[in-house]
Amino acid sequence: MSCKINSLNPPIPCRFYTKKPKITKIKTIILCSSDEQQKTITTSTAIETPTTEAYSVSFKTKRACKLGISWYPDFEYDAEGGMGTGPGAKVTENQANNNDLLVSFDLETLYIPPLTSSTTKFLGLPLPPLLKIDIVPQALQGSVNQESGKVDLEFKAKFLFSIGSLYKAPPLLVKTVLTTEESKGTVKSGRGKRLDEAGNCTLVGVATVDPIDDFLLNSFLSLPTECIAILNAEISIASSSS
Repeated sequence: MSCKINSLNPPIPCRFYTKKPKITKIKTIILCSSDEQQKTITTSTAIETPTTEAYSVSFKTKRACKLGISWYPDFEYDAEGGMGTGPGAKVTENQANNNDLLVSFDLETLYIPPLTSSTTKFLGLPLPPLLKIDIVPQALQGSVNQESGKVDLEFKAKFLFSIGSLYKAPPLLVKTVLTTEESKGTVKSGRGKRLDEAGNCTLVGVATVDPIDDFLLNSFLSLPTECIAILNAEISIASSSS
């Protein structure tokens, strides 16, 4: 199964430039009169390639988040304790977007709390005790602009629905762009908040979720449908050289 991204501002792919400037040798041949030998002069020319500044980036999710799917009212979600770290790189080249920090979070450090009776409420009531929705991240990468506060992070994760040992559904694959700007689908939409001086922000992402090989969950969620994530987060950036 698959799902579609609903975003007007996809993130910039994370490509870190680490190569040193190339030295290119150029041969120049000078033709002289017949009584002189042909001369060859070899010169070296340095061709500059972009250099990078390295950073360490940390990501934390906070309370008062929301998750919504289909026609159901949004779930109130306490994501306190979610975290992740990863390398960041700022490319120092003459481009209009050279204030963007490209970041890719390490999946081994990336954790997002599951939806359970202790973290999630629906219509003001906790989820039933046995119901659990695990969130298994597959990717979190994109760009952070410290100057403007704009953040665009491509997010991909598996959502695993289970009811104790009685029922386990195939994973729902959700792929979206978590942004501080507007994320808009056909039915659902939301707008985030840009980074403030303390690194706090609100990330919003809308995705279209396709059906899976499970009649019960397809019917319960009315798949295909749209889902939305509204996450309060904190992003901290430190120079690796400091």
